[in-house]
Amino acid sequence: MTPPAQPQGVTVEVRDLRKSFRAVEVLKGISFQVSRGERFVIMGPSGSGKSVLLKTIIGLLRPDAGEILIESQSIQNRAVRNQYRMAMVFQSGALLNSMTVGENVGLYLAEHGLKAPAEIDVIVARVLESVGLKGLENRAPSELSGGMQKRVAIARALVVEPQLVLFDEPTSELDPLMAVTVGEEILRLNERTGATSILVTHDRELAFATAHRIAMINEGRILFIGTAQEVQRSTDPIVQRFIRAELATPKTQ
Repeated sequence: MTPPAQPQGVTVEVRDLRKSFRAVEVLKGISFQVSRGERFVIMGPSGSGKSVLLKTIIGLLRPDAGEILIESQSIQNRAVRNQYRMAMVFQSGALLNSMTVGENVGLYLAEHGLKAPAEIDVIVARVLESVGLKGLENRAPSELSGGMQKRVAIARALVVEPQLVLFDEPTSELDPLMAVTVGEEILRLNERTGATSILVTHDRELAFATAHRIAMINEGRILFIGTAQEVQRSTDPIVQRFIRAELATPKTQ
């Protein structure tokens, strides 16, 4: 796979990122770079620090040490953060059940007064159609399947025309067929907009199908970064055990 020819995304650089909670160090000096328009996947076992890393990149958590740079500028500077369009698709979808699907998708535009109500309606209808949910503006999120809710969350990210999209376990709790559908939506989003994408997942099939590169993380440290083929050829035993989902052989008495 190769990134889009004319990506509209941004470069991201993470330098020696560290984060602790109650003296427990979760991120232990994470460093990597993501190119414009790249689909960069972060994989690893539960509790390895994947979601904490993603939330720190987007600004929901503040790092204890280290830097996060977008286009070589620190996003700890609010002016820099506001300069770039970023969106996050949460693991739960994070849809508001008190609002319709259309209201959820257009929430950012409405709250910030960026468009007139009639314009928002047109944009919402367009992005919902682009993710295969045409005509569902007036439905409640609770009336939709889990996979459809994930696609609504992707549509909500699309309305801001993001340069950077972060996905937190986008296929969790989905059946295999719906997981494939969401994976296809992620590919289409990247190819259509050229946005840089950073995905956190434990779903090997999703990672191998969508990633330009994969970073394997374990116990707060990066073990390996490479293409899907390079990761599968890695000789690191922790990487191999994770991607092959091998069980430890019990000792015989």
